[in-house]
Amino acid sequence: MKRHLPPLNSLRAFEAAARHLSFRQAAEELNVTPAAISQQIKQLEATLSVELFTRTTRALALTDAAEAALPEIRNGFDSLDGGVRTLRAQRDGGILTVSVSPSFGMRWLLPRLERFRQTYPDIDVRIDASNQLTDFGRGGVDVALRYGRGNYKGLTSERLITDIAFPVCSPNLLPDPQQLLEPEDLHNHALLHVDWVMESESAPTWARWLQRANITDIDTRGGLRFSMDDMAVSAAISGLGIVVAARAFVVADLAAGRLVKPFSSELDMPTEFHHYAVYPAQKAAQPKVSAFLDWVRGEVSLDAELYDSLDLG
Repeated sequence: MKRHLPPLNSLRAFEAAARHLSFRQAAEELNVTPAAISQQIKQLEATLSVELFTRTTRALALTDAAEAALPEIRNGFDSLDGGVRTLRAQRDGGILTVSVSPSFGMRWLLPRLERFRQTYPDIDVRIDASNQLTDFGRGGVDVALRYGRGNYKGLTSERLITDIAFPVCSPNLLPDPQQLLEPEDLHNHALLHVDWVMESESAPTWARWLQRANITDIDTRGGLRFSMDDMAVSAAISGLGIVVAARAFVVADLAAGRLVKPFSSELDMPTEFHHYAVYPAQKAAQPKVSAFLDWVRGEVSLDAELYDSLDLG
């Protein structure tokens, strides 16, 4: 079918200007001058014989005709973007893009990623460190590793790790005169906190763990606070205090002796958040994604065996 379209550059100028309601911002996005945007809009209006904007000295507004056409034009550019990404994916067919939260990436994925590279030397890996929900349609991500409830609409959500949480600290704190023998001994030690940005009422915090331990007279308001689990765990390793951490974040540190678990496993706290592999169903058929998922499952299994082998009470 023959298409009768105006020049693509003029449509791009219109879409950007309509989105921003500003010729200046559209020009900055497209790396041209505002005068060039204005000229492209005038050419498009002349070609279509339709007025697209109403202009005043202080504001720019869409006409009714432009308002009606904008969604389809925007969808058209989204489809073009998706097509280009598909072509680039063919070019970068061996590159696997994994989205992972910064903390889980630092504490779990990166320390063992060389094992994946040794097993699959033909698959190059790109790490996208982000806590944001992944737009698989536009973000170029193949698979995401997420810590949450597993509710990711329209995506396959495979639980990898059913987690628990418990206090951990540096072994250097144990010989302290104020020994950590019972939870009540926490009165004498600094507590480290993670300020959870998502569903904080369900996060593995000191308040929830102390409630489980039936301790009611410890003030949890004081102490160092961190926006990332990785920083809080690193602070604990450095001896700055004690932190409630999810098992997946600290199993390697417990095995290496960088951290210890001072209290009985009877006080381990089940969490409402767990670790998931999240991906569109069709992605699982791609060899690079399938290989990565198989490898992750194997690493999770090794972690479980390692944790069970530790004498942690």
